[in-house]
Amino acid sequence: MELELTRPQLVRWRSAVFAIFFASGLSIATWASRVPAIKHTLGVDNIQIGLMLLGAGIASIVGLSLAPIVLARFGARSGMLTAMLVFAVGVAIIGMGTDIAESYVVVVGGLILFGLGNGALDVMMNIEGAAIEKQSDKTILPLFHAFFSFGTVVGAGIGALAAWWGVGVVVHCSIIAVAIVLMAFVTHAMVPAREITMDPDEGEKRHWRERLHTSLSAWREPRTYALGVIMLGMAFAEGGANDWLALGMVEGHDTTAAVGALGLAVFSVSMTVVRVFGGPLVDRFGRVATLRVLAGLATAGLLLFILAPNTPLVFIGAALWGAGVSLGFPLGMSAAADDPAKAAARVSAAATIGYISFLCGPPILGFVSEHIGLLNTLYILVALAIASGLASGAARPIAGSTVGAGHRAEHR
Repeated sequence: MELELTRPQLVRWRSAVFAIFFASGLSIATWASRVPAIKHTLGVDNIQIGLMLLGAGIASIVGLSLAPIVLARFGARSGMLTAMLVFAVGVAIIGMGTDIAESYVVVVGGLILFGLGNGALDVMMNIEGAAIEKQSDKTILPLFHAFFSFGTVVGAGIGALAAWWGVGVVVHCSIIAVAIVLMAFVTHAMVPAREITMDPDEGEKRHWRERLHTSLSAWREPRTYALGVIMLGMAFAEGGANDWLALGMVEGHDTTAAVGALGLAVFSVSMTVVRVFGGPLVDRFGRVATLRVLAGLATAGLLLFILAPNTPLVFIGAALWGAGVSLGFPLGMSAAADDPAKAAARVSAAATIGYISFLCGPPILGFVSEHIGLLNTLYILVALAIASGLASGAARPIAGSTVGAGHRAEHR
């Protein structure tokens, strides 16, 4: 039997998921903003910092893989609460490991919890966002991802102020951890029961091998890999910008470091703006057409960024690049969740591809750039953006799903 939400219930549910996306972004920026202080206090080098990031990344992928099992066994309401508590504890341990224990091992332990909780939450909050889309019959996931971006902006700002005022890492991380715990319990109370939210339900308890078989089922579907191409191209291009755009302006276009940082800011603002306003565009023109246009914008922006003869055109290229990659990840997640019965496994698979792209993409670009130069290396992103556009047909809604189909016929 299909249960209907009242309007106030839907608003509370949607508000809770906005807050959860925000909390995830806040936690990530809290860690990232204090890396210099952590490095200084522990006396570690860049290689050790890289190993920290690797540990968190591997833990994230484990969390992504476990999320479908947690969803089926406990539901998103309890699963998201648990995941948020896990990464909140991880954030607190990062602070304590830095300023109290002054232990590299303790900080790595905190990062493992941080990555595990955030990875599991990534799947569950995207499935909740997709369920809200179906209840509303509107594309909302891009706006949810915009709130993740808002969380990173707020977290980075708080981190900058904490560093400026000389606030210790343990104090800063503990305050953020408490805030996340409070958000976890408040949002838990606002999320409806699993029957309404379209959570997968195991029914009778099954053997762990059966649950594992179900969670891995998406990897046997060709559509998963086609969606993976979309997310691979866009996640690679987004991660590449985060790590190499500013340096590309400095080394490739002879700008100052401040101008390079401003270029990255233009990219980030452009991406966030399109995420805020992207949902109505998708509802008007459909996922496939939107993704193809954005892939074209990303391609044009990258080429302009690489080839521009002056700084103003480089900034325009950065803005187009940011706009072009803005919706690849959220729309890929939305497409993966079209079928509620298989959403957990498919979103987990799609998110894993995206995470691996974020983890592996920037180091690969860095290695290649040592041989052919940074701007020339960005042609790899051009090729991936084109491939993403060519694979966009995979995001077409499946039979029975109307979210992301577009409504052009209504306007004739």
